[in-house]
Amino acid sequence: MSIKFYRMIMRMNIDCNGCVRKIRRALLEMQELENHSIDKKQCSVTVFGSFIPQDIAIRLRKKTNRRVEILDIKEEEIVDDGGIATRSA
Repeated sequence: MSIKFYRMIMRMNIDCNGCVRKIRRALLEMQELENHSIDKKQCSVTVFGSFIPQDIAIRLRKKTNRRVEILDIKEEEIVDDGGIATRSA
């Protein structure tokens, strides 16, 4: 049996530290996410976890009232022996 994890990169409008706080607060409320990073200079948000990518983007859009553009989704399967197989979706 394998568990599917996704790494998704999104572009959002991040103007100030208040915007970063708002996005971070919305991401911390989402239980499916294992890890996230916010890059203010690149205006990008990267999330990693076991989730449905479109649902995360929609929920983030609703909570922050900001446009979300999905740039890249990578699917990673963790198999029973601990190995990782990476695929681009």
